[in-house]
Amino acid sequence: MIQVGFKSDKGIRRTNNEDACFVIPADHVYIVADGVGGNNAGEIASRTAVSAVAGYIRENPIKDIVREEELQKYFMACLSKANTEIYTLARKYEENRGMATTMVIAYFVGKLCYVINVGDSRAYVCRNRQLQCITEDHTYVNELLKKGVITPEEAETHPERNMITRAIGGDAVVEPDFFRVDLEDGDIVLLCTDGLYSEVKEDLTADILTDAESMRDAASLLVHEANRLGGRDNITVICLKI
Repeated sequence: MIQVGFKSDKGIRRTNNEDACFVIPADHVYIVADGVGGNNAGEIASRTAVSAVAGYIRENPIKDIVREEELQKYFMACLSKANTEIYTLARKYEENRGMATTMVIAYFVGKLCYVINVGDSRAYVCRNRQLQCITEDHTYVNELLKKGVITPEEAETHPERNMITRAIGGDAVVEPDFFRVDLEDGDIVLLCTDGLYSEVKEDLTADILTDAESMRDAASLLVHEANRLGGRDNITVICLKI
């Protein structure tokens, strides 16, 4: 049984919301995306991507996939479909040029959670008031961090901190990461865009997730805190309690 809460908000500083989220409880699939590109193209990219993924799952029942390596191939095909759609749109219309989107997907099989991501939207697990990040950001700043060129403190204020190195629709071929997480009763999986984690510190996020009366309340409270602390970007969260 999974308790679900989700919310998306444009934030305080932005005029439109280029994030998108989609929940498919019957298939235990949950999706968050954060679009990039001018002239509302980011909005088109994120919504096109989640629609493409949802459509693929509808046409190709995921419950028929049993083995883990087959599951990886399934999501690779699914994201490739979304990637081709956005990549083509971006080249067909001048106003869409450069559009792309991040994406993070969680798929639950019992107490196993499979996470697939491209870009810098993240998945976390909250257990015993501790928040652990599952995904790795595909960003220029994270590359610098891994090489030891900059410190974590420098990364927070780096002028290129929003530059993503992988995205759906950014290149002809998409390169997702795959993760498998063993869950326990009471664990909470959080999917979110950078509008949340760039504003709200991990310890506060963990407290909100742990203390909220429901996952719907948790989602609303997290968005509220992100806005209270600056709301400089769109904010999207999906909270999933096992």
